[in-house]
Amino acid sequence: MSTIDWTETNIPRSARWHSESATPPPRRVVRADDRMKADTAYRLACEGTALLWRGDFHNARRLLEAMGRRIARKPPLRGDGPAESFHLHRRARGHRARVLGRLLVLLEADYRLDLRRAPEVRQACTEAYGPPSAPMAVSLTELLGVIGAHQWRTKGVAVPALGARIHPHYGVFSPVRGEYVDLVAHAPLPTPAGRRAGRRTAFDLGTGTGVLAAVLARRGIDHVVATDISPRALACARDNIRRLHLTGRVDVVGPALFPDGRADLVVCNPPWIPARPTSAVEQGVYDPGGSMLRDFLAGLGARLEPGGEGWLILSDLAEHLGLRTRGELPAAIEAAGLHVVDKIDTRPRHPRARDTADPLHAARAAEVTSLWRLARS
Repeated sequence: MSTIDWTETNIPRSARWHSESATPPPRRVVRADDRMKADTAYRLACEGTALLWRGDFHNARRLLEAMGRRIARKPPLRGDGPAESFHLHRRARGHRARVLGRLLVLLEADYRLDLRRAPEVRQACTEAYGPPSAPMAVSLTELLGVIGAHQWRTKGVAVPALGARIHPHYGVFSPVRGEYVDLVAHAPLPTPAGRRAGRRTAFDLGTGTGVLAAVLARRGIDHVVATDISPRALACARDNIRRLHLTGRVDVVGPALFPDGRADLVVCNPPWIPARPTSAVEQGVYDPGGSMLRDFLAGLGARLEPGGEGWLILSDLAEHLGLRTRGELPAAIEAAGLHVVDKIDTRPRHPRARDTADPLHAARAAEVTSLWRLARS
């Protein structure tokens, strides 16, 4: 178990260290409160010193914002090409996360935050971390993420294709990008070969919140099996399927990519950027080497019933960033013994596609998300 150590009122203290991004515990920790100036906090954090906050909670948030403004004073670096710009952008984001992540708070043994004007965080922390056991130090940025995730989980995210709300859990990618959901909601369903009409089965691989499994069930698929390798995602999907009253139509199993058996339709929306994630929620976007995409294509043919299809929902942002060549995906499809039945495209609707200040704006503005309908050759 990792710990941090600091001195308070001349008394040595320690607490368990927790980081969802697997950041190692800081070697040096100093006490900080409302008297600390932003320039001092920023300098110490850049030098690698962590600041354990013991003042007013709202002042801690203001200090975090002030430190962020000092980081932003340095203009973003742009590389000679899109791939270099992407790596410079990721490096800058990593630096920002490290510096801001050095402002820490202490959660008591019951997850209570013993700071002036602190919000009630015990339920949010229990949802994210499990039952409390001992005092625990976390970065304020992580705690704010935990609080935000609890709010999303409580309120849910409206999904027009379902006519309902999906409730994402902490560490599970939220279906805020509705274009991929709409693709699955409107693509023509395959017709099973040699079986009675209307009797269909489907697999939803990497289900996350369970949103695509729910869409397929609402479209009339008789039995959907949803999988994920993340225990958090499995719990989240089961919660959403229960909320939507689809437990008789959708089974959530795992941790695994493929379930046992075969299906008329196998759907997969893998991470679209072949790069290393830096947090649990980034695993919905970043996948080193595109391993999930490769595993899906390699195993798809053996999981399809006669006349069945595999639906690959994938953004081409990696191609625009120079992280994957334009011919790489078609070649991988062919090498897996598959052919393309059809390809349905849509443009992203998220605000970042229109943000001209984004150093990756050109790639984001050109991005297309596609549903590839694949079948055995």
